[in-house]
This record gives sequence, C-alpha cells and structure tokens, in this order.
Amino acid sequence: MCLTFAVGDVHGCYTQLEAMLRRIEGYGAGTVVFLGDYVDRGPNSCGVVRRLIEGPNSADWKWITLMGNHEDMMVGAQDGRYDEGWWLDNGGLETLTSYGNDIPAVHLGWAASLPMIHQDEHRIFVHAGVRDGIYFEDQTANDLMWTRFPAGYSGEYWGKHLVHGHTPSPKNPQTTGNRTNLDSACVFGGRLSCAVFDDRIPGGPIEFIEVCS
Repeated sequence: MCLTFAVGDVHGCYTQLEAMLRRIEGYGAGTVVFLGDYVDRGPNSCGVVRRLIEGPNSADWKWITLMGNHEDMMVGAQDGRYDEGWWLDNGGLETLTSYGNDIPAVHLGWAASLPMIHQDEHRIFVHAGVRDGIYFEDQTANDLMWTRFPAGYSGEYWGKHLVHGHTPSPKNPQTTGNRTNLDSACVFGGRLSCAVFDDRIPGGPIEFIEVCS
C-alpha cells in the first residue's frame, strides 16, 4: 500500500512534531506533506524549522513542505514587504524569542522558497484552501494561504479531495464532503493532527493520527 500523510499546523510545537514523526515512521514508508504554519505562537519555531530542513531519517520517506501564511509573514517582515509589527502581533514575537532574536538567513531562504500547493492523482494539498468557482491556474497566493471555508462547506475542487489547515478546529480534524481540515489547534491546547491517505483510492483519509498537546 502506498500512503500519503498530511500534517496540520505545527506553530512552533516541536515536541508534538517529533512525537508525530515517530508515529508516522511506524508505517514504514510513504510521502509526508506538511501543510504550512510551522512558525509563530508556539515555543520552539526554531526547532521546528531546523527539523524540517533536516528532512526524513530514511530514504524510504519523501517530505513535501508547503508554505503557510505565517512563513510568508515571517519572511515578509524581514525583507520589508510587511510591517514587522503585524507579524509580531500574530505570533512572531514567540518566533523571534526562539531564535534568540536573530533568524538565520538559511532558515529565511528555506521558508521563502516553499511551494504553495501539491497535487497527486486524487488530492490537492494546500495550506488554507482555494477559491471555489475560479480556474485552478487563476488561484492567487492570497487564496492558497488565507482562504477560510464556512463550517460544513464542501466544493468540487476539480474532481479531487482538498486537504488543508489554517482554520483551527478546536476538537478534531474534520472531513466535510470533498474537504479535510487538519488544523486541530495544537498551539491552542488542541492536538497535532495527521490524515493518512491511500494513494490508490480517491476521497478522504483512511484514518487519522493525533498527538495531544
């Protein structure tokens, strides 16, 4: 069985990330898609980014790290695209603290280079969502990193299943029709969540993995 694992918003929760990686590695092999928002709000954004840059422990695994709005905010605050106070007020202060107030250029370069979307045969993976009713090629960075869906909403998504984070669900990961939201509010005392997909089968997850805060 070929499996893909999608991991929701980490937000500096390094201990939970390491616990999740151990759980995932127990499956033996596969692809892991991280859905963005690795930094801000939590206690150890530096550790999270360092671990993701290191990559998997075995060649049996492939990692894909997508950009979230918080990576974009962090990079933009450093290169002058965004007001630094906006980022600091949205969790950037905790990130700076974890770095000792000096984010290495290699970490900023890594964050700036992250892709915003990943697709396979049956699914679309993105940080926040897509704008329904708009051609796929016309989706903007704002759409992919900032979209929020109304509760209970499911679109068509060009015949694929949409997998995203960004909008905290305080209890559990949620699948609604053709859409799975994996932000289960780890940094707010919830859980770090992962959806497991069988690459041969269209549709939603075959199971979830959850790590408590």
